[in-house]
Amino acid sequence: MDDTVDRRRFMTSGVAVTAAAVLGASILGRSAPAAAAAGTLLAADEFDGPAGSAPNSAVWRFDLGAGGWGNGELQTYTDSRRNAALDGAGNLVITARREADGSYTSARLKTEGTTTAQYGRIEARIRIPRGQGIWPAFWMLGADIGSVGWPACGEIDVMENVGYEPAVVHGTVHGPGYSGAQGVSAAYRNPTGAAFADGFHVFGVDWRPDAVTWTVDGAAYRTVTRQDVGANPWVFDKPFFVVLNVAVGGSWPGSPDASTRFPQQMTVDWVRVSSNA
Repeated sequence: MDDTVDRRRFMTSGVAVTAAAVLGASILGRSAPAAAAAGTLLAADEFDGPAGSAPNSAVWRFDLGAGGWGNGELQTYTDSRRNAALDGAGNLVITARREADGSYTSARLKTEGTTTAQYGRIEARIRIPRGQGIWPAFWMLGADIGSVGWPACGEIDVMENVGYEPAVVHGTVHGPGYSGAQGVSAAYRNPTGAAFADGFHVFGVDWRPDAVTWTVDGAAYRTVTRQDVGANPWVFDKPFFVVLNVAVGGSWPGSPDASTRFPQQMTVDWVRVSSNA
């Protein structure tokens, strides 16, 4: 049997990843095993495709519009290829632009309604953008957000960066009683001192019942457990979907200034979900 995984799209091969619709033929037409072995690749998108093409619409959907997104952000999210497209070299590129009228556009992609994960190692290899007021993120939201709202759905921020901290990324969980500025968070400083925008890095979480551990390039830097949220609900024992976006401005990063250069791009080499090792 051919066990090659077609990673051009999110394909599923285990009970830890569910799909609202069949994406192609699972893994080359095989039925999912009853359980996945430790370290097994469960889902992936390697972003292979012609330059200028849209991300796989069977996997990725777009959040659209402006309004600040709860954080005072300045951008309008679009589904234009000017803001999100494959580059022909195996990458998804999300581009934040300053338009001729002085407004900002960008893109926010999500797997809501297509593919979710519950537990596992969720990772992406990303080169982040840079500059004052630029706010790239790789994160997850509880799939029940439509029925319970935020923060009851839960949020796991795998990686966030604010432009005024070029060598620092943040990981955070949000839930009822520990959301927004009260989220349980940790920061990781690049040990080389270099800006994360200078190259690709692998950002991830090892997500298990009762614990979330953040990693950068395989190095763990913080574990949050059920005990860390105290008497508040632990809302991370259910399916979540993935979000990738680049925001401009907002209450945390502040607004762009004269030093900020546009366009700014977040380049995503791949997103992978594996079973816990």
